[in-house]
Amino acid sequence: MSEKPEHFIVDGKRLDGRRVDELRPIKIEIGVLGRADGSCYLEWGNNKVLAAVYGPRELHPRHRQKMTRSVVQFRYNMASFSVDERTRPGPSRRSIEISKVSREAFEPVVFTKFFPKTAIDVFVEILQAGAGTRTAGINAASLALADAGIPMRGLVSACAVGKVDGEIVLDLMKEEDNYGEADLPVAMTAGRQITLLQMDGHLTTEEFYRALELAKTGCDQVYELQRQALIEKYSKEYTTEIEDEDPAPAGEPEGDADE
Repeated sequence: MSEKPEHFIVDGKRLDGRRVDELRPIKIEIGVLGRADGSCYLEWGNNKVLAAVYGPRELHPRHRQKMTRSVVQFRYNMASFSVDERTRPGPSRRSIEISKVSREAFEPVVFTKFFPKTAIDVFVEILQAGAGTRTAGINAASLALADAGIPMRGLVSACAVGKVDGEIVLDLMKEEDNYGEADLPVAMTAGRQITLLQMDGHLTTEEFYRALELAKTGCDQVYELQRQALIEKYSKEYTTEIEDEDPAPAGEPEGDADE
């Protein structure tokens, strides 16, 4: 773990040069896995995340099936090489907890009633961790679900806010996450229905509401990036399909010979 900086904010700028209300750079690529029903690769700051969705498919063992709906199963995992000090492979208490709250973040938006007796499996693999992996994983999973064609009320967007040097800041970087005074991950729909809210640390009531408003602003920005990524992917696919079509049947004249 790196040493604690003397100050996190100097002349209104954070250690990485961002303003207090600025997100880290985000890169999104959809449909990266050919064998998955839906997939997404996302980079957010130093985070590198891969999400894959499989299903709806028959749920085994059958005693776990729900007669009236599908079961959403979410698995969050940090690769052993994703952090500076190699972690022990396999599920940890932290990964189990994040898997649970991430699954619950999607329960209000996925139309599970359309697929009784099935499972929708969501896998999130953290390839490189740089603070905010749970929110990055939720954003990638949301796009993978959309790519899989899973009916949803809307995308789920997530980001975290925190408190450093007595200031409320958006999208914590690694040092702010490790040594900050508070961390507040939030996930919500485009209509600002909150589906995940956790807090670690201490905030006053006034600070909490300010942090929540900043988180909503951050989630709105993430949503626009998610939406644009989906538009670009499917616009490109539609254009490719049009270009692949034969402009005219073989042997049929394309114009009037007398002209």
